[in-house]
Amino acid sequence: MSSPIRHALLLTAGLGTRLRPLTDVRAKPAIPVAGDPMVRRIIAWLASHDVTELVLNLHHLPETLTAVVGDGADLSVRVRYSWEPRILGSAGGPKRALPLLGADQFLIVNGDTITNVDLGSLAQAHSASGALVTLALVPNREFERYGGVIVDAESRVTGYVPRGPSAAGSYHFIGVQVVQSAAFDAVPPDEPAHSIGGAYDALMAGLPGSVRGFLCDAEFWDVGTTQDYWRTSAAFAARTHMADLGIGRAARIDPSARVVRSILWDDVQVEANAVIEDCILTDGVRVAAGAIHRGEILRRR
Repeated sequence: MSSPIRHALLLTAGLGTRLRPLTDVRAKPAIPVAGDPMVRRIIAWLASHDVTELVLNLHHLPETLTAVVGDGADLSVRVRYSWEPRILGSAGGPKRALPLLGADQFLIVNGDTITNVDLGSLAQAHSASGALVTLALVPNREFERYGGVIVDAESRVTGYVPRGPSAAGSYHFIGVQVVQSAAFDAVPPDEPAHSIGGAYDALMAGLPGSVRGFLCDAEFWDVGTTQDYWRTSAAFAARTHMADLGIGRAARIDPSARVVRSILWDDVQVEANAVIEDCILTDGVRVAAGAIHRGEILRRR
């Protein structure tokens, strides 16, 4: 279902520390998944739901994001950028971006999450409830890994629980939400602030029912760690019947080289008789003739 919401903020400023050393090369949302930068996959999905006005917040390796997104014209959207000299967080970032967004209602989408949640149904649920914030939630099936969101019988968010046994039966926030700009009225400008665990908690305390959940069973792909990256890349490569897990632009692989179950970013060169198995080769890596690499992450030196 198409969404009546035309504006979205993509949260792309984070350091991606759990994904190092990959995020020493690119900002996490710019990392390719089965050949396409994750941020472009997210934007294409938003565009398919008629979202046309996007803002990306920037801090870490911003040039790696602007290089793959540009002004968004080739994805049928308009993209602008909100620069953060220091990371402002999940509430401080939206507060700073509000003048660029220029909308009372908009989507906030995490830049490291791929999902297929129905944005039209999410927007309808938000409008019908009169909430200031509506979080897309799925059953928390990995509660030993993820903390959870607690909702009542009317889908009002009432609290959060840390990962572990207490999170069993909770819901997992999958990084997509509809918000009203008023949700950030109390957030001080240009100061770091969190939404969950901060601004949203204050909203729930002062105005019960202002933060709600949209319960669904959408797909959700997290790229938080290297293991997540492997799993997500393999899944999307399989969907498109790719021969490997992703080969980037301008890759040069000698016919005598052997590349198996590996991810190659842009401008990679693999010379004659080299063997690459279960590896990630980041931008500009050159593998010398006859070299053997197994289970490694290779960066250009």
